[in-house]
Parts: sequence; C-alpha cells; structure tokens
Amino acid sequence: MSMMSIRAATPRDRAAIRLVEEHAFGQKSEAGLVDALITDGDAVVELVAEEEGQVVGHILFSRLYVAEGRKKFAAVALAPLAVEPSFHGTGIGGALIREAHLKLKDAGETLSVVLGDPAYYGRFGYTHQRAGKFQSDYQGEALQALAWGEAPETGRLDYAPAFGSALAA
Repeated sequence: MSMMSIRAATPRDRAAIRLVEEHAFGQKSEAGLVDALITDGDAVVELVAEEEGQVVGHILFSRLYVAEGRKKFAAVALAPLAVEPSFHGTGIGGALIREAHLKLKDAGETLSVVLGDPAYYGRFGYTHQRAGKFQSDYQGEALQALAWGEAPETGRLDYAPAFGSALAA
C-alpha cells in the first residue's frame, strides 16, 4: 500500500527536486527552469510528492500574464510536472495536478495554461479550444488552458522571463 503524501515544496527540497526533474526529462533544462523561476520569485504554487520520505514528484505553477492592449490579467503556467520514472503510471502526476488546482482556486486564480500532451492534460480539464485564441510563441495543439472562473479568452501570453532563458539555453 502506498504512503504517498503531497506537500508544499521547501528550500530543503531543492536538490531532490533537481534530481526528479533531471530523471523525468533526461536532461537538465527543466531543472534549470525551476531554479530560475524560484530565484526570480515567479513561483505561485510548488508541490512535491513524497514516498517513504523521498521526493518522487514535483509540480510548479508560475505567474503568467495575459496581455491585451494595456491590460494585464494574472494567470498561471503549469511547468514543469515531473515524476521519477520508476513511479510513472502510479497516479502521482495526477494527484499533484489535482492538489495544486485546489490550492490555486483557493488563492483566487482563474486561469491555468499548460504546454503538454493533450491526451494527458485533457483528463484534468485542459483543452486547446480554451487556449486556441491566445497569441503565443507556443501556439499549437499542445497549448491548452483551463479556466475556473472569469478569465480572458484572447490576448498575448507573457510567460515569466525564465522561460525565455531556459528555452534559449
């Protein structure tokens, strides 16, 4: 029986989070993105999943703005979500997403954007249809959004600066 628990990430988790990101993606760029988002103060919700005291999963939602003219609407971007490969298929990723969504809604957030597999993220309510009218460097089927309340349906998606740095690296 699994004793997996989910909790807010702490500064003491940084090294473990870096390992989970590197193992899950097979490269260092996502771990670098996480470090940059944290350093820049752009994290909105960050959670870890633990199994027997070991961090085996991680999720981060960072600040994103939807800009339309001079107006800016605060939203969040889900990136990255990582689970240790030996724990894939155990439901940890889904549990992290569901718990983070509850925290985001409680905090008054109304719009989340993700760039990922539509078949996976669609299970949590994300759709390309909801994100299709946004202007984005990442526009395509993998760009999906989920709204929990009143939120723009058009405008330019302005990601945290770390995304530009990480993707250019």
